Amino acid sequence: MTTNNVLVVTNYFPPEKGAASNRMYAMAQGLAERGMKVHVVCPLPNYPKGSVFSEYRGKLYSKTRSESLKVHRLWLWPSNSGNKLIRLISMVSFAWSLALFFIFKKTPKKVIVQYSPVFVGFTAVFFGWLFRKKIIVNVSDLWPLAGLEMGLLQKGMYYSLLEKMERFCYKKAHLILGQSNEILDHITEIGIKKELSLYRNYPQFEPPILHTKSFSGEIRIVYAGLLGVAQGMYHICQSIELPDNISLHIYGSGPEAALISALDKKNIEYHGEIARELLHKELLDYDVVFIPLVNRIYGSVPSKIFEYTRLGLPVLYFAGGEGEDIVTRYSLGWSIPVSNTQLLQKFMDVLSEESLVAYPRKDVQQQALEHFNFERQFSSFYKKLEAL
Repeated sequence: MTTNNVLVVTNYFPPEKGAASNRMYAMAQGLAERGMKVHVVCPLPNYPKGSVFSEYRGKLYSKTRSESLKVHRLWLWPSNSGNKLIRLISMVSFAWSLALFFIFKKTPKKVIVQYSPVFVGFTAVFFGWLFRKKIIVNVSDLWPLAGLEMGLLQKGMYYSLLEKMERFCYKKAHLILGQSNEILDHITEIGIKKELSLYRNYPQFEPPILHTKSFSGEIRIVYAGLLGVAQGMYHICQSIELPDNISLHIYGSGPEAALISALDKKNIEYHGEIARELLHKELLDYDVVFIPLVNRIYGSVPSKIFEYTRLGLPVLYFAGGEGEDIVTRYSLGWSIPVSNTQLLQKFMDVLSEESLVAYPRKDVQQQALEHFNFERQFSSFYKKLEAL
């Protein structure tokens, strides 16, 4: 294959939904638009339901192609089980398929690896190193550290193994992209001396033209995203009581979706999961976007900040860390200390139409357009990729 080819290895890709899928698709499309022939390797679509999508069911391998983008979908044993062993088997099954792909398929000289999951990232980097590829590691989460902070992992032999795999990926990379400054700081602090580059999860879609929104007397807050343990929406819904003038609307799917849909609480409504394009239109009818995490996760910056401020929605941020600094620095909305539901309740009790005046939608959108620019960031990355 010519040097104008690149291989992208990712655990998530459309038609799967979510930040990781959107990010990797935007990267692949950006490369293709610059004339590169892009090969994407990913599992058969299964996220977040934990079962292969109906149109791919029963297949061991699927390939789709356009003029400049080929997508190779490999077999895995899918699962979204809460059982750690079952989830591990699922990840290892795709890693096994990925190893066979590297062994039996001719692959491009340059390989972009989405890290995490750890086993998938390690497999791609190991075979990239074995076959003398130029390796770019795109780090979106600091696993296993994030798993430790979320209570999903404990220190021991298994954790030490994951740390060794993590460090191997960094050491064998020719370029490391990190979605936060905390990620880049962590990589430096553990003694990795590689070229590092900040590469945030900026979206790429045409921003809407905002019109003056009349106030109805009700403040409509929206959460849109994965309904998982890390986001903690079920616990939040149970813990707070919304005043009569405030309603909370929830979109998405995930492990907590059934619990949230069964909730019977005043002014909380679950709308299910809808396509991203339709969701963007729906969100324009809301006043505030809610971005929570159960605990502050070092290295994590929720991509919802960048996506939903591009729509002009001020942020109610409840996740801590570097994301809190971004919301404050660019005047994108309100920040409440992570996991402090008492302060969240107090905020809800005093939130009013006058509160919204502090963060006009057009100002929020302008800040997002100016500071969260996908094309500017991607062009910088592309120059570094060409130089490898």
